[in-house]
Amino acid sequence: MNRLRDFYEFVRQGDFLLLLLRCAASIYGIILISSASSYQGNLRYVAVQAAALVIGIILYFLFSRTDIEAATEKWKWMLIFNVVFIASLAVLGTDAGTGNKSWIRFNFLPIGIQPAEIVKITFILLLARQMSELQNEGISKTGSIARLLLHLGFMCGLIMGVSGDAGMVVVYVFIFFAMAFAAGVKLRWFLIGGGGVAGIFALLWSFTPLIKDYWKNRILIIFNHSLDPLGIGWQQERSVLAIGSGQLTGQGLFRGIQTQSTYESSLPARHTDFIFSAAGEELGMVGCILIILILSAIILRCIFVALNAPTPITSLTCIGFAGMLLCQTIMNIGMCLYLFPVVGLTLPFFSYGGSSLITLFAAMGMVSGVKMRSLPSWLRDHGEKNFLKKPKTNS
Repeated sequence: MNRLRDFYEFVRQGDFLLLLLRCAASIYGIILISSASSYQGNLRYVAVQAAALVIGIILYFLFSRTDIEAATEKWKWMLIFNVVFIASLAVLGTDAGTGNKSWIRFNFLPIGIQPAEIVKITFILLLARQMSELQNEGISKTGSIARLLLHLGFMCGLIMGVSGDAGMVVVYVFIFFAMAFAAGVKLRWFLIGGGGVAGIFALLWSFTPLIKDYWKNRILIIFNHSLDPLGIGWQQERSVLAIGSGQLTGQGLFRGIQTQSTYESSLPARHTDFIFSAAGEELGMVGCILIILILSAIILRCIFVALNAPTPITSLTCIGFAGMLLCQTIMNIGMCLYLFPVVGLTLPFFSYGGSSLITLFAAMGMVSGVKMRSLPSWLRDHGEKNFLKKPKTNS
């Protein structure tokens, strides 16, 4: 009985609204995955995603108990973990058809493991600790900025060098900028950084072979859709056709012409990267707006918890997770709408991906833990008998 009572109180203290939103997004995603993969004639993707959801909910509660302040004291071990896990792709990494060596696959596991996806959590925790410490020294000082950029540059360089996953690098950079802005880095550094990135990119584009022609064409076709519509632009051409054909309410679940086609080329990666396009075709604008509203609510909830967090580290951690979700949402939907290049980023909670869903629930569990610890001590203290009774005041 005591354990049941503790669990009840734990659930009561945690962020139940955030859990409800995530479960709603994941269940909605499973329904879309079921429709988008039905042409294959099996329920493998649905079963894996459903199992990942169950594991994710368990991890949500476990990670809600994480003391982020105490966890970041082990920052050296976290840094070693980040480096070793990403570097393991050089030996164990496989190409999942994206051209990037981003996955580790074992025959005894039904899902692959994407180290850079999991490392996002520890990267955010490390960055939150580093920024909170530099706030005491003056985070906008040149030395502080140099240390932050060294951390970011090292991780991004490692990811690109080992796996070549440019899309994941963009997410890490976006997380960094979101957290730096929240930490109080002055605007001039963002202007300098933006100008520097643009200059370096232009230099690499013009004078070095580091940017492959394939990558260049993926960017150029965004500005000129007729550049290579049957090659580089094929995926996005099919995507906008699917979304457009859905109109307001869609063609009906399990009835989309492209989504239900037995030809994979009709709508490529329809249960992963282009799940938003499948939703647009079968559920129309209404289904797409619902996706955007749910994800927006989750992101805003993370920001709300960050604004009420008890310490800078916990606040910055929540901002980091919000930035991660915001970046992937914008880039994935933009990719489906032919506004951004195809970079292989999934739509959070909706796209098929067991390791991604589990990681997201673990991250959101930490956000729930921050919300729990922002409550008054009389409400969060499990050790007191008057656990849910406000202490009496002397009159």
